[in-house]
Amino acid sequence: MSEFKITRRGLLQSTAAAGAVLAAPTIFSSKAFAAGYLNEPKGKTVTFGFNVPQTGAYADEGADELRAYQLAVEHINGEGDGGMLNTFSSKALKGNGVNGKKVVYVTGDTQTKSDAARASAKRMIEKDGAIMITGGSSSGVAIAVQGLCQDAGVIFMAGLTHSNDTTGKDKRANGFRHFFNTEMTGAALAPVLKKNFGSDRVAYHLTADYTWGWSQEGSIKKYTEELGWKTAAAVRTPLGAGDFSQYITPVLNSGADVLVLNHYGRDMVNSLTQAVQFGLRDKQVNGKDFAIVVPLYSRLMAQGAGENVKGIFGSTNWHWSLQDEGSQAFVKSFGKKYGFPPSQAAHTTYCQAILYADACQRAGTFRPSGVGKALEGFKFDGLGNGPTEYRAEDHQCFKDVLVVKGKENPTSKFDVLEVVEVTPRAQVEYPASLLGGELGPYNDGK
Repeated sequence: MSEFKITRRGLLQSTAAAGAVLAAPTIFSSKAFAAGYLNEPKGKTVTFGFNVPQTGAYADEGADELRAYQLAVEHINGEGDGGMLNTFSSKALKGNGVNGKKVVYVTGDTQTKSDAARASAKRMIEKDGAIMITGGSSSGVAIAVQGLCQDAGVIFMAGLTHSNDTTGKDKRANGFRHFFNTEMTGAALAPVLKKNFGSDRVAYHLTADYTWGWSQEGSIKKYTEELGWKTAAAVRTPLGAGDFSQYITPVLNSGADVLVLNHYGRDMVNSLTQAVQFGLRDKQVNGKDFAIVVPLYSRLMAQGAGENVKGIFGSTNWHWSLQDEGSQAFVKSFGKKYGFPPSQAAHTTYCQAILYADACQRAGTFRPSGVGKALEGFKFDGLGNGPTEYRAEDHQCFKDVLVVKGKENPTSKFDVLEVVEVTPRAQVEYPASLLGGELGPYNDGK
């Protein structure tokens, strides 16, 4: 339960500083409250809050998220080449900002820690006048900030968060997620694992010890055990452990013939590298070649793990090699600005910023309840994942899911993953009631 409270007195005392870049101050006044919702923009600008890990185990993803947010702001304001606004099926945004206002932004460092993330989000809402918070590269952070935004009365557009709980038991009316989740990963990945490794396997899980790791471990166990796999053990490891050798040694004598690494970011780079150094990939157990699975991939961490990812299966929300018009427009725009292709973290955060701005424009307001209603059930295309829907019941986006594999013969340091299957939405969709939770009512921050 959040302890966050925004008081009228506190807001009246604050001057909304702009922060990182374009900041034009927003002055809170009694008129703002009379208008009926928190941080209603009154001047020529509207402030977005980008809350990403600039330090910690997921800092690489955070850096790419921030690059994508900055690119999205440029495109919303009519600068640059327009990126995926040119391919987005909605044509509400005209390249002149949102609802007649230019977008400016402030930033915060979540440090990949929930307390730090809540503190920076609170600062952006209370002092900088942010109308919306977006970002995060940890489900623990995303759930914490989503709860804070619900209590405060602003919209939260989740960044990279893969735990079922974000739009499951911890979902909130003011929160929306474009990224997929572990339930979808399990449903998409398990048939590919069966095809390549058979249905008679024994798996050993190493799992990041927080909501995302628990969620992914649960989903992979659920779907692989339905195939006939057994689970030898599921061992929890601390986030940011660095050295995983003490956890990998027991795998050798466990009788398992598959190691599932429920790790992400630098943790995955370290655990996979050490598993390969321990010779697991060269072993035979139970008369089978030992296999390693990384259920959630990103190009950034695959790049960090180098040759160790060759032949290893996983899933991803998006990949820069996709040939659809939207993906290519984004890759071109991002590459022109930064000199390398975007990651899936960059893609989902760019989409979230665009989708929020578009919803505000279509609703004709920044009021959270109005924006939320514009996002609920919204069907769109042209943002790189094919036809997509923001499901009204849980604010989870549904779209096709990519199964990928570490590339055997990469042509560059960015060409490390190949898409082996595009799993249709129908195969990964589930009833909203499956993951529990209640959205509750919108909070406009009155």
